[in-house]
Amino acid sequence: MNDFIEKNIGVMMILIVVAVSFGGMIEIIPLMNQRVVTEPIEGLKPLTPLQLEGRDVYIREGCHVCHSQMIRPLRAEVERYGHYTVAGELVYNHPFLFGSKRTGPDLARVGVLYSDDWHRAHLFDPRSVVPESNMPGFPWLFENEIDASVTPRKLNALRIVGVPYTDADIETASSQVEGKTEADALIVYLQQLGLIIKERR
Repeated sequence: MNDFIEKNIGVMMILIVVAVSFGGMIEIIPLMNQRVVTEPIEGLKPLTPLQLEGRDVYIREGCHVCHSQMIRPLRAEVERYGHYTVAGELVYNHPFLFGSKRTGPDLARVGVLYSDDWHRAHLFDPRSVVPESNMPGFPWLFENEIDASVTPRKLNALRIVGVPYTDADIETASSQVEGKTEADALIVYLQQLGLIIKERR
């Protein structure tokens, strides 16, 4: 039987697909049915329009490539960064920004850890506040304004996948981001990271 499978690449590919699919179902389906994974934790609210725009800037500029947003339940990580990441605090995130690489520190609990002015200085010239930093500066974020016409469509798209935005949220989205820079949005996004867990502790 082994000889037959090894000599027939088509049969081997089918068996590989079956094995991987079966293994995937065993891993994924139970998680999909656990309330702790699929339901928001108490007090969780969707991102405001400005926070959402900041998150999009965060993704576009590749911040998630160097900064994870997932604190693992290991003593060293919890002592350094704070409470480990809980699935229920991220159910409105599409896509998730867990990450696994930490060129820079984990940002899952960075909210209100630093002032807005500190973040502005850090984004413009990281070495002005962290001399050993190898992070690049992002001066263009202070010049680029948010395109307010697109924001309501983003909220509407997220509502389709289950984020509980109301009609009023969508109608007022443009006015909430009008005249704001990408730096403003990114800072507002960073300042709310992890606060729901900090408030519950």
